[in-house]
Amino acid sequence: MAGAIIENMSTKKLVIVGVILLLFQVFSFLVGGLIAPSPTTAIHYLAMKCVDARKVQQSKWFMPWGPNQCNKIRDFDEAMVRMIEANDIVFAVHIPLPNKEMSPWFQFMLVIMQFDIAFKVVNQIEDGAEVTIDVGLAYRDDSVSEWTEMAHSIEKRKLSCNFTTSKTYENEGRYYECDLLPFMELGSVAHKYYLLNIRLPVSERKRVNVGIGEIKDIRLVGIHQNGGFTKVWFAMKTFLTPSILIIMVWYWRRITLMTRPPVLLEKVIFALGISMTFINIPVEWFSVGFNWTWMLLFGDIRQGIFYAMLLSFWIIFCGEHLMDQTERNRFAVYWKQVGPIVFGSFCLFIFDMCERGVQLKNPFYSIWASDVGTELAMAFIIVAGICACLYFLFLCFMVFQVFRNISGKRTSLPAMSKARRLHYEGLIFRFKFLMLVTLACAAMTVIFFIISQVNEGHWHWGDYTLQVNSAFFTGIYGMWNLYVFAIMFLYAPSHKRYGDEQSNGDLGVNSGEDIQLTTTITHLDGPTEIYKMTGKEAQE
Repeated sequence: MAGAIIENMSTKKLVIVGVILLLFQVFSFLVGGLIAPSPTTAIHYLAMKCVDARKVQQSKWFMPWGPNQCNKIRDFDEAMVRMIEANDIVFAVHIPLPNKEMSPWFQFMLVIMQFDIAFKVVNQIEDGAEVTIDVGLAYRDDSVSEWTEMAHSIEKRKLSCNFTTSKTYENEGRYYECDLLPFMELGSVAHKYYLLNIRLPVSERKRVNVGIGEIKDIRLVGIHQNGGFTKVWFAMKTFLTPSILIIMVWYWRRITLMTRPPVLLEKVIFALGISMTFINIPVEWFSVGFNWTWMLLFGDIRQGIFYAMLLSFWIIFCGEHLMDQTERNRFAVYWKQVGPIVFGSFCLFIFDMCERGVQLKNPFYSIWASDVGTELAMAFIIVAGICACLYFLFLCFMVFQVFRNISGKRTSLPAMSKARRLHYEGLIFRFKFLMLVTLACAAMTVIFFIISQVNEGHWHWGDYTLQVNSAFFTGIYGMWNLYVFAIMFLYAPSHKRYGDEQSNGDLGVNSGEDIQLTTTITHLDGPTEIYKMTGKEAQE
């Protein structure tokens, strides 16, 4: 067997390859840190109070400003003076702010709601109070066209407010401290202008919007992806897709040219390349020209498949080099380790479908809107973070076992000739270095996964918000591509063979030394000498 490139390439060339990959890794961080802006932007909106004089709900759209602006009131005191009922008041929010336009480059739009509620002794917030919201969403692409309805729903949101001072008449007019509430999420931003009309219908008989305190204002926070970050992200995907695709085709061509069938490790490396290509393909370019609201969900599915493949690869990569493997080259051996990874990925998919799947039809739906949904979502984030940490610890334990296995096999090295011993010591050093790089990549992946999960629910953490720099996103994404590229390149079969330049007499001695270190259970061949060296039983 010719062996893999990681074994037969000269140290000088390997160092050059390593330096080039390192430079690309630094460049991927610099792209996010120096070129791309912040991943997201948050814009604050204050809802204007419009009066529906005709008292016909959703009979027309109310604009907070502009040439066709609605009949507005400053506050509810004015409404009482003018004898305007609460059911006649419409809170109107135009997105974006005046003289601005939304863009498909923003990719998504998340809107968060907060109520300004004043304390009043005779109108306090009851325990477990819920706000019923009658909300409509419309869009248009110029400043003169009629508004087109996009969605309409009646939603309920539970208030979670605290009054930090004593509830006395002296403190009337002070505001409650209320948590942010999930309001709306759009999977695409295909139109230039959006209009939200929000009503708070009141019914004493049905106990609708009763016991919710004295609402003074409604504030919204619109969060969308920065267009500049989107362009940098698309450019990286467009550049990396052919790079991984070319190395993947080249790798599998070299595998198929061998006389033996590919082993499990080589198949898993190829599958890893396929999953990396799948997440790389820049289908997001189409979202700029088409109103594909399912792109967020599709992106999550692609991310989940890659996570499952990457985590499974690391388990199999380590497992195939463990001395206590009695049945190598069989995927069924790893069902206890890979099974939980697949199950966890499936749970991620179900969780995503429960929210973003429903949001395809109703953008105002949120799993965080109910107590049960909030508890489940919080528990999911916490459990996912704990499982990710446990996985990393388990991977560290497997790497430790691999290192211990290799150290045990090194006892055979002193019996070899000096040249052969130095050759195997060099192979061991290269493999150990690759394993340490794998651990570093795994650690960064786990950190990225946890931060991503926390960041998605950042509005729920109250005052504790998490800002993730663009360099972190581009750096981790670049790291995954470079790692997959390196694995396929280094584990591709080499056209050279160690010992080709040795004399026939030397080769005769070396062949006996090879037999001492080579293990076989189902076949004599493997991808690398280290792979064969770390088997359980030595070939006599």
